[in-house]
Amino acid sequence: MEKWQLALDMIDETRSWGVDVPLVLADAGYGDTVAFRSGLNQRGLRHVVGMSTTPTAHPAAASPVTPPYSGIGRRPVARYPDPARSVKTLAIEAGRGSAKPVSWREGSRPGKARTGLKRMYSRFVALRIRPAGREIRDATEGVELTECWLLAEWPAKEAEPVQFWLSDLPAGTPLITLVRLAKLRWRIEHDYREMKQALGLAHFEGRTFNGWHHHVTLAPRAACQ
Repeated sequence: MEKWQLALDMIDETRSWGVDVPLVLADAGYGDTVAFRSGLNQRGLRHVVGMSTTPTAHPAAASPVTPPYSGIGRRPVARYPDPARSVKTLAIEAGRGSAKPVSWREGSRPGKARTGLKRMYSRFVALRIRPAGREIRDATEGVELTECWLLAEWPAKEAEPVQFWLSDLPAGTPLITLVRLAKLRWRIEHDYREMKQALGLAHFEGRTFNGWHHHVTLAPRAACQ
């Protein structure tokens, strides 16, 4: 079974326990998968997911156009007049000047913030786009593709954007909210690392000698407590 399907199954199981899932965050390994995003939409779950540079989209202002009928054959159907472009291209076309500075949290290094720590800071471009592609078109009712957010991190010292996210949060969502949610992935990685190291989940390595050794060592130890 694909990892994205396992993720959807885990979300379904979590919700079956009565746990609310207000928002789904994921990296590009999941965000690039149209079926995963469609699964979230079908469940009515908002998301902020990472993207690679290659997925394509149209600008939000783009509209389908029906070519004139020549009188021969089938009548033409409405389609977007210009080809879809990569999300990276759309962000670059928006221009460096469209990138806005955002500080989203305090880091762990010494800095000039009131707490004495350094603030995490970068520049971001936020665009409304319409993701494209055959899978998306086949799953879309009608001819107009769904509008959503493209968020791109474009540091001042970089010649082009370095990281991308896609989100179906409402059109009026502030930039700072988009950035904070996108960057919340660090907390997930931090908590996962703590679960493996501090709580010892990494000790259970499956059907290997080390995994068996850890299990038979820890199990009697736990029984003696």
